[in-house]
Amino acid sequence: MSGEQITNNSVETQNLEGELHSSKNSKKRVDINVLLNKVRSAQKKEKRESTIFFSLVAAVIIVTGVIVSI
Repeated sequence: MSGEQITNNSVETQNLEGELHSSKNSKKRVDINVLLNKVRSAQKKEKRESTIFFSLVAAVIIVTGVIVSI
């Protein structure tokens, strides 16, 4: 085999690999709206959890105050 044939084969292989990688990348596109919805839902969940936590703390303080005053 001559050096030219080896070079041509390696170039063709690289082109085929490049096409495979580009087709994989095009399938993995991410929609910005999907990401924003995930962030918004995570923020809502975090806000809900913090509200529940502070409500429980406030309830414990109120109950303790009522028990101590009796």
